[in-house]
Amino acid sequence: MQNPYQNAMAQLDKAVKVKNFSDNFIAHLRQPNRDIRISIPVKMDDGSVKIFEGYRVQYNNALGPYKGGIRYHSLTEINEVKALAFWMTLKCAVADIPMGGGKGGITVDPKSLSKGELERLSRGWVRGLSDILGPHKDVPAPDVNTTPEIMAWMADEYAKITGDKTGATFTGKPIATGGSLGRGSATGLGGFYVFDSLRKQIKLPEKCKVVIQGFGNVGGHAARIFKENGHTVIAVSDSKSAIFNKDGLDLEKVEAHKKKTGVLKDFAGAKNITNAELLELPSDLLVPAAFENVINANNAGNIKAKAVLELANGPLTPEADEILFKKNIPVIPDILANSGGVTVSYFEWEQNLKNEHWTEKEVFKKLKKMMENASEKMLEKAQESKTSLRMGAFILALERIQKKS
Repeated sequence: MQNPYQNAMAQLDKAVKVKNFSDNFIAHLRQPNRDIRISIPVKMDDGSVKIFEGYRVQYNNALGPYKGGIRYHSLTEINEVKALAFWMTLKCAVADIPMGGGKGGITVDPKSLSKGELERLSRGWVRGLSDILGPHKDVPAPDVNTTPEIMAWMADEYAKITGDKTGATFTGKPIATGGSLGRGSATGLGGFYVFDSLRKQIKLPEKCKVVIQGFGNVGGHAARIFKENGHTVIAVSDSKSAIFNKDGLDLEKVEAHKKKTGVLKDFAGAKNITNAELLELPSDLLVPAAFENVINANNAGNIKAKAVLELANGPLTPEADEILFKKNIPVIPDILANSGGVTVSYFEWEQNLKNEHWTEKEVFKKLKKMMENASEKMLEKAQESKTSLRMGAFILALERIQKKS
């Protein structure tokens, strides 16, 4: 498997070739400010104690407190967390959020734990890191396999340890404990706003045929949002299978089928295909909304979509980027396309600090404006430098960070 941190640094190298930045600034940006590993002892339900490895990478805080999710996954390791923290730094800068970049995680398969074990593990992560967290230091959020409930446990543990009453140290909390309305669909909706503001410039039709890889929180919301806005979703997938109907899927029925059977496979209104086949379907828009490196040197040449919207983190390798750029397939990059989640997390943080509660309508209105502004500025930078949208986003982010460094 490709090292995601090397991929992130390859992207940085490329941006530096397109536009000159200070050598000292770039040297500083090649390393996180801090990377921390902790041991988390957890008393298991059978009375034994198991030690888990936890992480927090605080990458860069030139623009404000570190911000970034916590993922629970059996394959989570330090290079992945470093890459994600680097991308978060750029993501906040592109979206023009006054926050820096961080990321955290625990190497664990959360499905193998009981609810009690999961809660003890989550609280243990906070105990191990409480001295470096805080509303003006580092503000974590949910990521892969972490939920609003886990954020509520973490916020509660942090309040017990520090006495902090704002609730602003963790975002992505349940509404009842200070979460923001609109957070659940924010990543998918933010991605749609970015796509919608760039659609004409990247020469896509008014009504697109859309393929979505991943049918979890982000992909599921994105599928519904595209369909509600008049586009046709022709294929979706989960980690086990994929389904395709060239005339469009009935998403309500797909969701009901998935709920009932636990898989997408064998849905009556579609053909079973593999995840690999899904990526190579002819379409107007391909939306990878699952994991990193799914489009790489091996399959990028077979991509038949007219454009790609990256809702996952790092779904294209640098080699794939090059191949698609040469094929004139525009890629709307993750550091803007999926920044809707962190933008609404920032709104939650702001509401907590000011003790305010915004309506969903207010949240979406603010989100739309920020995504449209960022899309416009990214496009300008790409056109100025005659480069890809990703490099346009990198240049925009790096200029903003360098200014405050």
